Amino acid sequence: MSEDGVGDGVSENWRKAGWAGWAGAAIGVIAAGAAAGVAVERLTVGRGMRVKARLALDAAGDYGSLRGTEGITRAEDATELYYEIDELPEESRKRLLRRKAPAAPTAVFCHGYCLSQDAWHFQRAAFRGVVRSVYWDQRSHGLSARGLAQADGEPVTIEQLGRDLKTVIDAAAPEGPLVLIGHSMGGMTIMALAEQFPELVRDRVLGVALVGTSSGGLGELTYGLPLPAAGLSAVRRMLPGVLKALGSQVELVEKGRRATADLFAGTIKRYSFGSRDVDPGVARFAERLIEATPIDVVAEFYPAFQVHDKSAALQLFADLPVTVIAGDSDMITPAAHSEAIKAELPTAELTVLESAGHLMMLEYPETVTGLLADLLARTGAVAAATNVGGHGRSTARSTAGTAEAAGTAGAAGTPGAADNSGTAGPSGASGTSGGAGSTAQPGS
Repeated sequence: MSEDGVGDGVSENWRKAGWAGWAGAAIGVIAAGAAAGVAVERLTVGRGMRVKARLALDAAGDYGSLRGTEGITRAEDATELYYEIDELPEESRKRLLRRKAPAAPTAVFCHGYCLSQDAWHFQRAAFRGVVRSVYWDQRSHGLSARGLAQADGEPVTIEQLGRDLKTVIDAAAPEGPLVLIGHSMGGMTIMALAEQFPELVRDRVLGVALVGTSSGGLGELTYGLPLPAAGLSAVRRMLPGVLKALGSQVELVEKGRRATADLFAGTIKRYSFGSRDVDPGVARFAERLIEATPIDVVAEFYPAFQVHDKSAALQLFADLPVTVIAGDSDMITPAAHSEAIKAELPTAELTVLESAGHLMMLEYPETVTGLLADLLARTGAVAAATNVGGHGRSTARSTAGTAEAAGTAGAAGTPGAADNSGTAGPSGASGTSGGAGSTAQPGS
């Protein structure tokens, strides 16, 4: 048995028998939002047909095509961090200058594990021209460089990601108010930023959105696997070593992931989304984002989540408007983790989306965008009646912060009005800012 906790014979078998490729595909999918297993119906279709279908979906959709003003900054270890800025229209900037107003508020979007800034595609389309926005790729993800500290053997930590975010803010939004928006690992990054730079939160942050994320306790996740307690314990003990072994055989594992990628589409869909009728183009887009993350990046990031604990850091947001969004079918960061955040921040607004999985901002873009637009309106970053198009509309609010009229523009079937009765209608959301939270029923 090696010190990694993986039998040397097992690792050797993977290398010689080609199992590293299959296991790499499985582990890569598990770590990004999936678990072992292949959708049976996909196995009955010829591989050539599956490949053609994937290529057709890639060509048909424009997901991830939105671009802004590019920038690169260097983290403390000199790793290049890539970001893009969506500026306000020139007339809006001139109006601020004429009024001698301070710098425009900036919304900073932080993506999750095994994704990239393009995961915010729908929200980016909606907020262009509405609020100055920064989108960035976390180290070793997207167009950011591989972490140089990791190349030198230093493990990734959530604290390091928080410092990376501070570096991006210093470069892309050095002045003016901020609204911080994070999904999954991105939410954890925001918590780490607050813990290490509390003065930044105090002086500049107007509000925070935490989407499908956790403040700790991720080591107890089951990922929906029907295993007994003893089996889950064994998986947790072995997984870091398994990932390390796979990460040491990058070329072989990546070859296996590419060869089996089309077979794992059903599994990725299951663990990324909660509903069965997700747009095939959106589902394929999620696959592409996950597939782009190399297995050694998957391996080096995973241990950081097992020790992540930022419950105390949440108190730094106690006096701010905070929006917490969860999916009731999220098996990666279950809704209970968002409820734990709500328990630490009683005045936060918690919305649990019905039939929503981990990638809720792709699955129900109008709903998520509407909630984010509402947060921006509450912080004063945008006008309360700002229309963000077919991806959501901000919500008018009373001075007490109670939802009075929530709605979205554009596509039919998006959430309708919110009231204070504590019950949800056929397509609405209910609850008040200080209550136990609300349940939203996204349109089908």
